Amino acid sequence: MSQARSPILLTPGPLTTSDKTRAAMLRDWGSWDSDFNQITARIRQQVLRIVHGEATHECVPLQGSGTFSVEAAIGTIVPRDGHVLVPNNGAYCQRIAKICKVLGRRVTLIDYTEDKQVQPADVDRVLAADPSITHVALVHCETGAGVLNPLHEIALAVEKHGRGLIVDAMSSFGAIEIDARKTPFDAVVAASGKCLEGVPGMGFVIIRRSTLEKCEGNCHSLAMDLYDQWVYMGKTTQWRFTPPTHVVAALDEAITQYVEEGGLEARGGRYARNCKTLIAGLAALGVRSYLDPAIQAPIIVTFHAPDDPKYDFKTFYQEVKKRGYILYPGKLTQVETFRVGCMGHFGDAGIPGAVAAVADTLKAMGIKQQVTDVATTA
Repeated sequence: MSQARSPILLTPGPLTTSDKTRAAMLRDWGSWDSDFNQITARIRQQVLRIVHGEATHECVPLQGSGTFSVEAAIGTIVPRDGHVLVPNNGAYCQRIAKICKVLGRRVTLIDYTEDKQVQPADVDRVLAADPSITHVALVHCETGAGVLNPLHEIALAVEKHGRGLIVDAMSSFGAIEIDARKTPFDAVVAASGKCLEGVPGMGFVIIRRSTLEKCEGNCHSLAMDLYDQWVYMGKTTQWRFTPPTHVVAALDEAITQYVEEGGLEARGGRYARNCKTLIAGLAALGVRSYLDPAIQAPIIVTFHAPDDPKYDFKTFYQEVKKRGYILYPGKLTQVETFRVGCMGHFGDAGIPGAVAAVADTLKAMGIKQQVTDVATTA
């Protein structure tokens, strides 16, 4: 199916990819073939360059969704008698806490409401009070609501106390700066189907080399042991188990386009413009964004559902989809919302088109909003 006929995905991933990225999946690859192994090596090098981690860190790829890699990072890096602090301001923070519990790692939460940032001073205070905590696991961009947490300041607080930091950067990597030369971290976890604009099916963990060297025997799982994956790749250049070859090839092509576009600055700038246009356009329709702009990440935006008895998300979703766009339901527990992503390869017309689709949908549903001229606000 051509991109012209496919709905544009305004979600936190999977997302709309380019024709070139999809075309890269049309060739079959042998998983032990030297040409394929060169693709894997190239991706690992390019990913490290994005965070300026070539001198200090290793990139270890893993099959599966991003959550697979988050679990692998916790299971590999945190010793079985370790204790993880999770600052919690959303659904993906809660998922990390659940992973820790399932893996038998002790976990402590610092709870925030879903519209608040994690505070570095709180992390500093809890670490000072509890020397048994070995690691902090932080979600950089909590896409439950769209909050951008202050990674650098939290990393400095963690380093001050000599603890390890594992960062879920699933929805920020490649668009929001993470610099290993300035921001201390043990691991940053991301995936193929997010800001790099590949297809889903592969995650990767950027791990401090000196940390990784001490991780032998930590992991609860054979398949998810990042230490073993790293050692095996170093010896053979191959994946231990069958890799998602087409996904890897697509990511290689997507990273080529990422570099051609201008890297992190250009990709992040494009998403920021999308975010600004989206919020302004829906505000003109009377649809309010949920977060304070000061903590809004330019990745996905949560909006209050229209305060109208005629509003129903399933109907709203289907009507917007008919007009060529796929949105996401809200992830909040207390407030009815929906979410719109700013990521993906859909060109400058994508967000204004989505705003127009929402305007048409509200009209079709008979929802009375304070509508102004969409063309002048988008």
